[in-house]
Amino acid sequence: MTTTNEMKRRRSLLRSRLCFAILAFPALSAGAQAQVAKDSTPALFTGKDAIIAAGFAVATVAMFPADKYIARHIQSPITSRNRFVDRSAKSLEFLTSPGAFIVGPALYIYGRAANHPGIEDLGWHGTEAAILGSAITGALKVALGRSRPYVSNDTNPHDFKFFKGTKSDRQSFPSGHTTTAFAVASSVTAEVQRMWPQYTWYAAPVMYGGATLVGLSRMYHDQHWASDVVLGAAVGTFSGLKVVKYTHAHPKNFLDRAILKASIAPDGRGGAVVAWAVPVDWSH
Repeated sequence: MTTTNEMKRRRSLLRSRLCFAILAFPALSAGAQAQVAKDSTPALFTGKDAIIAAGFAVATVAMFPADKYIARHIQSPITSRNRFVDRSAKSLEFLTSPGAFIVGPALYIYGRAANHPGIEDLGWHGTEAAILGSAITGALKVALGRSRPYVSNDTNPHDFKFFKGTKSDRQSFPSGHTTTAFAVASSVTAEVQRMWPQYTWYAAPVMYGGATLVGLSRMYHDQHWASDVVLGAAVGTFSGLKVVKYTHAHPKNFLDRAILKASIAPDGRGGAVVAWAVPVDWSH
């Protein structure tokens, strides 16, 4: 029989894991961000990237034993009846998806129309990072087939069916909303760090803090386990950082030449026309 002291010890351990998860997202992401700022080598992936990725992997594995506990407590009657929390969580999720795929292109179009290359980069690379992160996450969801918490009433976080994740209720691992939020956060922060470094200390806490809240909101709505959110944060962070690093190291890549060299002109009826010049190499 489990003693009272033993139960308290287990609860304390699970609470510490939850705190670790909440703090791990911005801390690990900030570490990756600092690595991009300091790294002057042309290599897309470095040894330090592997260390940061290992940190995210440890955080994900550390959450597995705590998944059930966290799911039950985050779905407590007190929080479930809080309308303000519920509405705030829904707003955060909407701002992430489809919001990220609306705001990013809007920033790009504004930057193009206003002849502001920095805003163009911000909008396009943020969108590109979100697309890349979503593609990776989507593939993992289908391959791993983990059931969402509500499927088993928050009792079975180990329900994986490999290559069975074609239906929504088996697309829990990793969290797509969290991936998108961290992809945008990391890409935007990287661009701010490159163009307006004096504002990095303002942008980073806001962007990564908001992304962390998105992950918590997905757990609150019983759509994801804690470990889903940690892995989503990892995929999103690396997607954003690597998109920014690669595109600025290779400014003549096909997508940037096609997208960032578009032109916007009045259409004669009070509107505007966006035209893309597709780069073609006729030398071969």
